[in-house]
Amino acid sequence: MNTPTLLAVYLVFINITAFLLMGVDKQRARRHAFRVPETVLFAFALCGGSIGAICGMWLYAHKTKKKRFVIGLPLILLVQIVLVVIFLSGFDIVKFY
Repeated sequence: MNTPTLLAVYLVFINITAFLLMGVDKQRARRHAFRVPETVLFAFALCGGSIGAICGMWLYAHKTKKKRFVIGLPLILLVQIVLVVIFLSGFDIVKFY
């Protein structure tokens, strides 16, 4: 497999996992069971699963009252988009002196 294909497979996997973790944590919250730590949810978002985490947050109506999630997850996604644009532009956006 070439690099773009591996990256695509990784991103699909990490986003599905982040999405499912939000659903699992919501179920566990309803049952008052052992929860998925918030640091784990943020870690998956930081590792490329921000879209899945955001979709899971809104679909499952989970963590929607916590500002650190409502603001933090979209902010992580924004930073990731900026980094991808910089990378794909061949670093022409940023001039190093």
